[in-house]
Amino acid sequence: MIKFIAKRIFLISFVTLINNASAQNPLQKRIESGVIEGTISQHDNQVEKYLGIPYAQPPIGDLRWKAPQKPIPWQGVLKTQEFSKKAMQPLDKWSTRDNLSEDCLYLNVWKPTELGEAKFPVLVIIHGGGLGKGGTRGPELNGSNMAKKGIVVVTVNYRLNIFGFLAHPELSTETNYEGSGNYGFMDQQLALQWVKNNIAVFGGDPNRITIAGESAGARSVHILSTSPLSKDLIIGAIGSSDGVKPVYSLKTAENIGVLVLEKLGYKTVAELRQASTEDIIKLYDSHKAGNAINPFQPTLDNYVIPNEITKIYKESKQVNIPLLIGWNSAEHPAKHFLKGANFTKKKFIKRTKEVFPGHYEKVLDMYSHETEEDIKWSATHLSSLRTVMKSWKWFDLHQKYSKAPVYRYLFSKIPPPAKTVDLSKYTPPLGPKHAADIPYAWGNLDKIKSHHYTKDDYKVSALMQ
Repeated sequence: MIKFIAKRIFLISFVTLINNASAQNPLQKRIESGVIEGTISQHDNQVEKYLGIPYAQPPIGDLRWKAPQKPIPWQGVLKTQEFSKKAMQPLDKWSTRDNLSEDCLYLNVWKPTELGEAKFPVLVIIHGGGLGKGGTRGPELNGSNMAKKGIVVVTVNYRLNIFGFLAHPELSTETNYEGSGNYGFMDQQLALQWVKNNIAVFGGDPNRITIAGESAGARSVHILSTSPLSKDLIIGAIGSSDGVKPVYSLKTAENIGVLVLEKLGYKTVAELRQASTEDIIKLYDSHKAGNAINPFQPTLDNYVIPNEITKIYKESKQVNIPLLIGWNSAEHPAKHFLKGANFTKKKFIKRTKEVFPGHYEKVLDMYSHETEEDIKWSATHLSSLRTVMKSWKWFDLHQKYSKAPVYRYLFSKIPPPAKTVDLSKYTPPLGPKHAADIPYAWGNLDKIKSHHYTKDDYKVSALMQ
């Protein structure tokens, strides 16, 4: 009995000590799962940052290809002062094996140091990367400059590629909604729920959460704003350079999953759950998982996406919130459309017939192609059209079926050339390419060291913010 009382006294004293420490140290915050400790932003002492906060349990072992689970509470103070690893993905110039992990369900928060009595609006940014790569570690998504403007900024990691979007008949039998896939979107929605439940601790208003994203981040924003799981979580949406795309039927996605397992050499999902992360990503990276760069895409899973997107809008089942949507004036270069730098009339006509077999005469009539300059402009427009039309479709559905307003922007500021470019041989592009707007939008030109940005660039950035 005496030992029991002594343990109780020790536990109460320990909890009291932690609570007192949180009260005395403004960089310690008590959230649902425990106490975290952030740091002052190295970019500005007006901003606090909390990096690598777990919003879910690591999706590994038996939790691989399952809905994310809330994190297990911890004792003591969790240091949240460094970015977590990015979601597992193929290697590129931004990714090494050292900064990738399946244990990736973490988010980052930036807040103004001085809050006062007001609760600040919250901006949740979802990174792009085709749902197959990307993360929140890059300087272009740093939240410090936006936070200085009186906003609490959150960036979110989520599962990608085969780890985030694999559907399979065996996985569908494990769920009560008889569907599978879309785990990356479930991660995003659990992160939104975390923000709703915890952001007041950081001075944010849980009733004023806006979600934003570029490219696959915009597609994610679009899915979240049409999903029944997002009701009452968000009050606004911003989508850049992406939007409405067809989604797989459940049967199609499951068939892809079956084929993938066969190609990877596994008979069951249970076997694949036992495989190492390295084995799976190596096989995926070597394209043995299929011919497409990322065959794992959004699925009509009867849960996150319960119906075709157009039907969701026509039945007014989307989240009725204001939308800001836009794109860049030269999303993709002319050579993407022409499949090379052959800017000849013959090549342009040939490619137009291939891309628009039923309408090529109308397209040739609409787009000038007599001179090399004409062909560059027309091919740039047609190459960018694949991205632009997804955004237009989103804009159109919102305008027709939503009670909330929709706003459109066009970004056409051409960034300066990289510092490594030989200016004597430099020819300015016809417009900003895909993703060139990101550091402008979030005020991070000062953190991009590869370019000499000018006063005009900073003026455009200030306008976008």
